[in-house]
Amino acid sequence: MKRNTKAILIAASALLALTMAVVGTVAFLISSQEVVNTFTVGQVHINLDEADVDEDGDPVEGADRVKGNEYHLVPGQTYTKDPTVTVLKGSEEAYVRMTVTLNKVAELKAILGDDFLPENYVAGWDRDVWNCVEITDNGDNTVTYEFRYYEIVDARDAADDVVLDALFDEFTLPGDFTNEDLKSIEGFKIVVQGHAIQATGFEDADAAWAAFNDQVK
Repeated sequence: MKRNTKAILIAASALLALTMAVVGTVAFLISSQEVVNTFTVGQVHINLDEADVDEDGDPVEGADRVKGNEYHLVPGQTYTKDPTVTVLKGSEEAYVRMTVTLNKVAELKAILGDDFLPENYVAGWDRDVWNCVEITDNGDNTVTYEFRYYEIVDARDAADDVVLDALFDEFTLPGDFTNEDLKSIEGFKIVVQGHAIQATGFEDADAAWAAFNDQVK
């Protein structure tokens, strides 16, 4: 009986020693990696300018482009005016538009007729490039025309700024204006604005410009 008990103890001790030895030599197979995300901020930047001209509408040789000009109106005279949007390199994909606001609308219609349309007095406008999508009577004797560029402009990887086609090149004052007509439109202005909004996140241009209009109200 004592022999059997001793044998059991020896066996138990051996088993315990074996278990401890196995536990002591276990090594887990592991691996670890790290992913670091760096975020840059997207941006959309444009520039709007036109050729520098003298009061007769003739380009000033060697001059930088400007934000606006003053014109001396004479019947039958043609004046250089080429509003141009440039999308700066690095800008995100964007929708681009220009708005043109005219004042003295009632006076112009009194002279030129109720069917007065500015497009009949400008040259160089390509409606397939700059599509006129809306004409808004602002209720203060001004009217605004909205022109949208025909495609999304992507300047993210552009080597240089992306210069778009001019909205138009020149305008002409009809030759049958009288002195009284000219006096009635004294202070006439053409105000051009350029806008851009990111294309990402919008279903189409209508949705993008609706969001733009809401944001600038």
